[in-house]
Amino acid sequence: MKILADTIRPNKLSLIVGQDHLIGEGKVLTNLVKNKHLFSMIFYGKPGTGKTSLAYVLSQELGFKTKFLNATSSKKEDFEMAIEEAKFYGDLILIIDEIHRMNKDKQDILLPFIENGTVILIGLTTSNPYHTINPAIRSRCQIFELHELKTEDIIVVLKRACASLPDIKIDKEALKYIATMASGDVRSALNTLEIAYYSFDHHITIDNIKNINTKPVFFHDKNEDGHYDVLSALQKSIRGSDVNATIHYLARLIEAEDLDSIFRRLSVIAYEDIGLANPGIGPRLYAAIEAANRVGLPEARIPLSEIAIEMALSPKSNSAIIAIDEALNDIHRGNTGNVPNHIKKNSPDYLYPHNYPHDWIKQDYLPNEIKDAKYYKPKDNLVENNLNKVHKEMTGEK
Repeated sequence: MKILADTIRPNKLSLIVGQDHLIGEGKVLTNLVKNKHLFSMIFYGKPGTGKTSLAYVLSQELGFKTKFLNATSSKKEDFEMAIEEAKFYGDLILIIDEIHRMNKDKQDILLPFIENGTVILIGLTTSNPYHTINPAIRSRCQIFELHELKTEDIIVVLKRACASLPDIKIDKEALKYIATMASGDVRSALNTLEIAYYSFDHHITIDNIKNINTKPVFFHDKNEDGHYDVLSALQKSIRGSDVNATIHYLARLIEAEDLDSIFRRLSVIAYEDIGLANPGIGPRLYAAIEAANRVGLPEARIPLSEIAIEMALSPKSNSAIIAIDEALNDIHRGNTGNVPNHIKKNSPDYLYPHNYPHDWIKQDYLPNEIKDAKYYKPKDNLVENNLNKVHKEMTGEK
């Protein structure tokens, strides 16, 4: 029995909702279809963002022979057969789900045929390919990230689905509730709609939906602020030293079981907003992340709560990010110059600081063109004040 999500799967690019950065007038995927040309690519994004549908639509629009495989469940022989089909037909789109799990044997089979264009690969993954996919495969593919769908996009898909369900009765509020509950996952929304349709005699109300899915909606409040707004609120609450708001937004992310986003955002905050004011926070955060990963949910909430509270209560400094950004801006403007001769590799004129009192000797390190540049400007906090004090005592600066 076909599920609803497969029954209404789009067969034209114009029917794909969302992904406006890739689809539409002048956008890359639309232009590829228009020009009847395709190259190997990887789609990555969270579940329900339309990776499979988009791969399917591209193959349909272009009319190429297409084969679907799964990196884990499909055997080595399946990959070898796909290569033979590609040789026979001349062009073959090979769509591989969970491509981040593909082992070396299967990669070795595919690589030369991706390289010479016999196979056009479309890899699908929920994992960031820059971290999880073998570089040999990755370097031969264009990578496209698919974004979570907005509530209004999911409503569009749900309305299409409703049109295919005979005698359905559902009001706008219930439709919107399903879309909101999905948190950007259109497949989840369609599954909820289908279950409700067959569970309650085709009559769907919000109360019926709550009987199916009792999980509270934490990614979206009444204003539908969205996933990234919650992450932003977490960072700004920690930056603003509001410990209660910090715990509130952390709880919303934990309830959504989005540990990866929590780990990434807390790591950014530790170095962007706390930085040198509490330099020990980075290693302690890493230990908390390791503990959370090891124990998993629900216990992961404990180390995450502890480290988030410490981060909110920590003194704050952004002197490190300001310093590196100013240096990068100089480089972008061409303010660089040559490395001074005396600190080039194997230079006999280099003064080795450890041979001098306090392990320091005055000499120029910056290029002559920017020798007076000052990137690091310490903030007024205990740690940076102490570091600055020690530095001045060592160098004799006033």
